[in-house]
Amino acid sequence: MTWIIDNKEWLFSGAALGVIGLLIRLFKKSSPSSVNEQVQRGGHNSTNIQVGGSLNIRDKKDDE
Repeated sequence: MTWIIDNKEWLFSGAALGVIGLLIRLFKKSSPSSVNEQVQRGGHNSTNIQVGGSLNIRDKKDDE
């Protein structure tokens, strides 16, 4: 507790918060296989559309 009080200026400066955030991110890092993987589940008689970006669906009414 004394260390925190003695080093409060450094601890709560922007650089220290960046280091703390980096450490938290490293400890909570997700598994590499699930980072870029998309999973789609659909039931019977369903139409499923899965895209990795933007999806635009045009109707015949849009052409008029």
